[in-house]
Amino acid sequence: MNDWPLSRRVVVKAMLVASATPWVLNSRAVAASSCDDQIVRMGAIVAPDTLNPFASWSNFWPLAYTYDWLVGVDAQRHDDRKGFAKSWSVADDNLTWTFKIWPGMKWSDGKPATARDAAFTYNYLRNSIGKPDELNAGFNNISGLDKIQSITALDDETLQIVTKVPTRLAFDNYTMIVPEHIWKDVSYADARGAFRNDPPLVGTGPMIVSEFQQGQFARLIPNPHFRTGQPKTAGMVFHFFTTADPIAQGLKSGALDYGISLTAAQWADLSGNPDIVVGEARVEQRDYLAFNTASGQGAGSTKALQDSAFRDAIGYAIDQKAIVERAYRGHADPGVGLVMPVVADFYSDLSDIRRHFDLAEAARRLDAAGYRDKNGDGVREDKEGNSFQLELITGTSSGVLEMPIAAVQLIAGWLGRIGVPVSVTQLDSGALNARTAAPAKGGGGWDLLVQGGWRGPNASDLLVLGKSTDSADSSNTSYWSNEKFDQLVSEVETTVGLKKTQELVDQAARLIYAEAPYIMLAYPLLLDARRKDCFQGWPKDSGTSQGYYPFDRVRPV
Repeated sequence: MNDWPLSRRVVVKAMLVASATPWVLNSRAVAASSCDDQIVRMGAIVAPDTLNPFASWSNFWPLAYTYDWLVGVDAQRHDDRKGFAKSWSVADDNLTWTFKIWPGMKWSDGKPATARDAAFTYNYLRNSIGKPDELNAGFNNISGLDKIQSITALDDETLQIVTKVPTRLAFDNYTMIVPEHIWKDVSYADARGAFRNDPPLVGTGPMIVSEFQQGQFARLIPNPHFRTGQPKTAGMVFHFFTTADPIAQGLKSGALDYGISLTAAQWADLSGNPDIVVGEARVEQRDYLAFNTASGQGAGSTKALQDSAFRDAIGYAIDQKAIVERAYRGHADPGVGLVMPVVADFYSDLSDIRRHFDLAEAARRLDAAGYRDKNGDGVREDKEGNSFQLELITGTSSGVLEMPIAAVQLIAGWLGRIGVPVSVTQLDSGALNARTAAPAKGGGGWDLLVQGGWRGPNASDLLVLGKSTDSADSSNTSYWSNEKFDQLVSEVETTVGLKKTQELVDQAARLIYAEAPYIMLAYPLLLDARRKDCFQGWPKDSGTSQGYYPFDRVRPV
């Protein structure tokens, strides 16, 4: 889901891997308790650092099970996965949006959940704009709210949002609706960080976080007031990991009932287990190679990184098909542009401008751009006469699928063959977040980055990788800036019609492809697995979503 920041350290990785050992040793007891106590145990590569949605980008899980979005991705795709609003519509002026809230809905503490809570959440954010403690540090942020004229609860069941310009941001956003009676007295300064929102939380989702042990797990209990009925399980325990190894081990032993973030090798191994069902699905993750294009503060080791001709040439040295076959074992689509194949409304294979893998062509383009091996030592020099030695950093971020190190090894090998040697530094999620932060926040100083990011399918999210880093919601880890691209993003954010939005997204995708601050490597498939022995009601293909599904309907066997 993320290009989302994290805040864990290497010591957590060691601690979590070590903590998996007792699970394996006591697998029978754990597996029996899952069936007996009817508590779903799941694991994923996540590192939530707080339960405060205003203060972090790393806590999508577990908050997605407790808080609702007003609409959300799932509600747009599936009629049976609605969020805080049961229905929504826009007037002919394309400015006035009306959202009908579920009648009689309650928060998990039994208090009424109404349109007034939704209006409070958005206005709480909106009223922080321009203040010293502006809320721009987490999922609940001010992005897009400058385009809103008013947000009003007309009655308990009706929310009206009037925008200044036509925009889909009125409903196409990821703001988690919070209860006014909990948050009304929290200052903006505290909401940005000090207020940890300790459990038990109060939400409208099917599962409520009742315990949180950072770096270890979150315990969730069924919401007795969930709008479609209390879930049938006795709750969940969501275990946090930094690698997929303990997830696969836990599934085998029975310590886990469900796991995501599996590698291709683990998935293949588990597919032969008669007690386990494996699944795969296209998702919105894109794995990419980023160039540090910053100049001045945070710049990389050579100005060549700021040269689009250098970056374009490197693009010819990347074989996406080989990466899919050898690093992902076929469980991915080859990378092309910003848009993933799962987002059919906006996807294009860019066939008319698409690069092809050709090391000789890459070398020729480097020569033409002035990056030659002048002394014959096999290493090219930049325009300042310095030999290339690029640092490539990599790692797996919280909430995204694990980055296969084989992809990094392939890239390093290809670049070495064209005279651009690379050293690889593998980082845990916290260190990766720190180094890829905006230079103004202490990030930068690296040359190349290989990582994955998982965002939503709306047009604004698709373009966020190229959005200027001074915005409240930007995952532009290349630090690239382009006025024309930013203008296209602005137009997308003020367009409602699908056809016009498609045209704008295509223009932006072609622009950033040509400028090449990123080279898309692959769009990995989500590989997950579940055990058969304790629970039923799982979806056929893959058991996760961009929301609370399927834990509103999973039930004991």
